[in-house]
Amino acid sequence: MRMENMTMPAPLLQRPDGSPLRVLVVDDEQMLTDLLSMALRMEGWEVRTAGSGFDALNVAREFAPDAMVLDVMMPDLDGMAVLQRLRQGGDDVPVLFLTAKDSVSDRVAGLTAGGDDYVTKPFSLEEVVARLRGLMRRAGASTDTADPILRVGDLTLNEDSHEVFRGDDEIELTATEFELLRYLMRNQRRVLSKAQILDRVWNYDFGGRSSVVELYISYLRKKIDAGKEPLIHTVRGVGYMIKASQ
Repeated sequence: MRMENMTMPAPLLQRPDGSPLRVLVVDDEQMLTDLLSMALRMEGWEVRTAGSGFDALNVAREFAPDAMVLDVMMPDLDGMAVLQRLRQGGDDVPVLFLTAKDSVSDRVAGLTAGGDDYVTKPFSLEEVVARLRGLMRRAGASTDTADPILRVGDLTLNEDSHEVFRGDDEIELTATEFELLRYLMRNQRRVLSKAQILDRVWNYDFGGRSSVVELYISYLRKKIDAGKEPLIHTVRGVGYMIKASQ
């Protein structure tokens, strides 16, 4: 699998009630489900996994996903059989098949069985995310058309123009500093662990070393908080949070 640089989704897809979209990932390869789950959670979606066909059916009934990523070849009940049982039960959840097979007949079989799309291994995580976004848009997922301006106290960040201001003062940030600040501001008043920040901003590029998070937090503080009321806070033993005093 090719893990490519993931970026913050825009616009954000969500359920009509504003809650996160739900995706069920089904594959008997634990490493693959872990990677897919990480990529999908970075989109802001709620993710569950299953390692077998029968497990997938049980989780689907309880979780009620908005989309499924479903491996064709599994040891107990294959993906085609899982989909057949879902459709027989009246479940029309969009399904993206994963398979190592790449023949036309296999693709036709998957789509004929009621699948909505088909990706062959190896694949990029970005391709899977893009396919799922397309499936769920067509299925009626709503789009968050909120103001691109994020605000925390007198700090503003424009996601479209990449401009950042503290009051009337414009702040110049590097691309990584901007991404880190955006992640903090999108989760204001929520404590984010170093591991979460590494996953989202660096995608494991630094091998899980938390020191890079501490370094970039210090860079942001010098640019955002210097001489002003601090917005970026350390929660000892847990992580970091951005919030205004009022």
